[in-house]
Amino acid sequence: MRVEPAASLVGHIAVPGDKSISHRALLLAAIAEGETRIVGFGRSGDTEATIAALRALGVKIYEAGEDVLRVYGQGLRGLVPPRVGAIDCANSGTLLRLLAGILAGHEGRFELTGDESLRTRPMERVAEPLRRMGATVETAEGGTPPLVVEGGKLSAVSYELPVASSQVKSATLLAGLYAEGGETTVVEPSPTRDHTEIMLQAAGVRIVRRPTSVSVWPPERLVLGEVEIPGDFSSAAPFIVAATLLAGSEVTIHGVGVNPHRIGLMNVLERMGARITVFNRRRVGGEAVADLDIHSSELTGAKLHAREIPGMIDELPLFALAAASARGDTVVRGAEELRAKESDRIEALVDGLRATGAHIRATPDGFKIRGVPTRLRGGRIRSYGDHRIAMLGAIAGLYSREGVDVEGAECVSVSFPGFFPLVDSLRSQASQ
Repeated sequence: MRVEPAASLVGHIAVPGDKSISHRALLLAAIAEGETRIVGFGRSGDTEATIAALRALGVKIYEAGEDVLRVYGQGLRGLVPPRVGAIDCANSGTLLRLLAGILAGHEGRFELTGDESLRTRPMERVAEPLRRMGATVETAEGGTPPLVVEGGKLSAVSYELPVASSQVKSATLLAGLYAEGGETTVVEPSPTRDHTEIMLQAAGVRIVRRPTSVSVWPPERLVLGEVEIPGDFSSAAPFIVAATLLAGSEVTIHGVGVNPHRIGLMNVLERMGARITVFNRRRVGGEAVADLDIHSSELTGAKLHAREIPGMIDELPLFALAAASARGDTVVRGAEELRAKESDRIEALVDGLRATGAHIRATPDGFKIRGVPTRLRGGRIRSYGDHRIAMLGAIAGLYSREGVDVEGAECVSVSFPGFFPLVDSLRSQASQ
């Protein structure tokens, strides 16, 4: 797809429901008692895979609208292995890892697989704590999917994450719902997103949260009732960066989740000089929500600390674009997790931005940028089938002088099917 330069972006928008919370709402509703109504569901390729996977496990899900679902829970131990074949998790690592935690507490043999990209991603990190708890978990050669889980009787453990990962933390906590012997505790090297903990508490589960750990106790049952999902900050991020970079932009994004563990990009951009106003703060389903006003501004370079990385891991490609257009140098360290995403995101973002004129080079655990406060030249960015890189390419095109050809742009549907129409709407409002 060819993305032409934009003079500015202007307008009011809302973004789809949070993908991370949508996954968790479906998964917990599936093992809850009775009906759960999910409002504001973030429909995407990844979350559609969660619907299909749960249906394969015997869960009844009715789609009452584009963003409204009714899920009839099977109870804590009510999921059943499919009669034929593996459970297809498509491109969703979140689905595969969190579902493995739940299935570790179920009787039977479950095989989890996915598309070509997912079958290259590391799974031993989630298999290890589940094995310690008593589940039988097998991975393919190299520690990748397919993942075979044979659940059963689990024991509570205290597990220290070797690498900060909300997905591994969540899988372990979900397995802890089935563990005998008291509390299951996960110790984190640095804080990660806590949507699982928030939703478990809403479902009636006993959770104790500390600065560096979280513990869960097995409940008798889960009851959710209704879950309202806020807008996805990761989907808002491309528009925050674009409105900051493009002179004369004024964009308001309504109903965005501003969970403190998710807004690292916004915090760092403000430190660099971005003009972002957060207003109309409120709580939706236990999650912090607000409206955001973004005005264009000049940025200066920044150094990111390793502790900041988990809170902006999905937004680091967009941050790299902002830093490439800032005044001064930027250094990112401690981001080696990017190499195990849908693509090697460090190499993908460095190759893409360099091809459009940015001064950037990769390091083993991040990248270094010499910022120049002017538009990129433009060129071609290959997505590598990675939705985050495709969106980076689109925003780079808006901020270029000559435009950008985004190779494989269709992969944005994995997380944000309506992304390009929303870009066009802000562009057209700016020209009126």
